[in-house]
Amino acid sequence: MKIGVLALQGAVAEHVGMLEQAGATAVAVKKVEELDDLDGLVIPGGESTTIGKLMNKYGFMEAIRRFGAEKKPIFGTCAGAILLANRVNGQEEAHLGLMDMKVERNAFGRQKESFEVTMPVAGVAADYPMVFIRAPYIMEVGENGQVLAKYEEKIVAARDRHYLAAAFHPELTDDIRLHRYFLDMVREYRS
Repeated sequence: MKIGVLALQGAVAEHVGMLEQAGATAVAVKKVEELDDLDGLVIPGGESTTIGKLMNKYGFMEAIRRFGAEKKPIFGTCAGAILLANRVNGQEEAHLGLMDMKVERNAFGRQKESFEVTMPVAGVAADYPMVFIRAPYIMEVGENGQVLAKYEEKIVAARDRHYLAAAFHPELTDDIRLHRYFLDMVREYRS
């Protein structure tokens, strides 16, 4: 199983390391053509507007939409979740528009208000460590969506078919269980 990590900005090496610990072959994706031989893709955190501009500049927007249309799983963390959403509060247009959910950007405050908490994530763990850094939250999910985790009544992890979103940074912990859950999704859609 070969999983790519979009390498335009963010904690790319950390995601690669977590995916490899979870049992996948992981690669940093810097060119559109590298998507062709992948089974799944992670879009890491960073700054969603900047990543969106870089995706447009290097032709990733349409290529990732095609990737998703082929039912290949995509996992967006923090800014990656914003990029996956089909609705962003206060923005006229979404970025990729693949996952049926509405997100609120920078919902938990600025960088200095970053925090860590341990919470249950449905289907993953009763005690999953979450790192929030200028994190969004998911305001609502569509009819096919599953809420996987909430923090203070705000949705912070969700799944919609072959798309997975987390408002936090699982790659900044030592816990590979959410990455393993994503790999299980990839196996499910490969068969």
